[in-house]
Amino acid sequence: MAKGIAITTGLNSVDPSHYGGWSGDLMACEADAEDMAHIAQSKGFEVETLLTNRATRTNLVKVITEAADVLNSGDVFMLSYSGHGGQIPDRNSDEEDAQDETWCLYDGELVDDEIYSLLSKFERGVRVLVFSDSCHSGTVAKIAFHRAAGKLVGPNETASGTRYRFMPPEVAVRTYRQNKSFYDPILENPAIRESRDTVKASAILISGCQDNQLSIDGTFNGLFTANLLQVWNEGKFRNRYRAFHRAIGERMPPDQTPNYFRVGELNLSFEKQIPFTI
Repeated sequence: MAKGIAITTGLNSVDPSHYGGWSGDLMACEADAEDMAHIAQSKGFEVETLLTNRATRTNLVKVITEAADVLNSGDVFMLSYSGHGGQIPDRNSDEEDAQDETWCLYDGELVDDEIYSLLSKFERGVRVLVFSDSCHSGTVAKIAFHRAAGKLVGPNETASGTRYRFMPPEVAVRTYRQNKSFYDPILENPAIRESRDTVKASAILISGCQDNQLSIDGTFNGLFTANLLQVWNEGKFRNRYRAFHRAIGERMPPDQTPNYFRVGELNLSFEKQIPFTI
């Protein structure tokens, strides 16, 4: 019988000591993680939830690695992340815009190359499902938005109170420079440069926005997660993954369009399943 393991992660703040004094306060990321955990538990997954100060680099790497060690072909792994998306200089020349995207974990950023390296630990035949309710925008788009007159009154908040899940560019620069000796060995590691191409499992990744967009935080959930929950409707949704993604997108504003992409071995039967099926 197939086995399912889920890790849900949500950070309402980060450690200012690592991020140059920035705490990155958000409201709904922990709620997102708890709601994604509820879905996973209802479908029979074993669930680990990491909230804010437990959502460290060490803890997340550990639980993903442990899951990869026990899951076999035919099993399923789900990972969800709600928090800030960041950026860091590309030091191994694998990004066209010279920036690597990151997840802002509590005590440090997890680089996209590292995420793919972790996914590459899962054996062929494992189904992997990743949800990311965060910003993974390119640096140019972020700077243009951040500096637009009248758009933002705070580091990531508009005058109307809309809060976005992105690391402001000046914070990104400060964080990297303050921790250069930590990040450079990761960024220059040739072993993870082509990590996306080494994923053997079949992975579906659904993110809260496109690369040139920002993800909105909320009071009860992030906008993407809120609409995901509405579409899922406590399990009443009975269509395949692409229809799930499309139905969420139909509820979203035009400036935040969820992305759907695949990594690793193509598995059409996986894509045709009802979401969260073990």
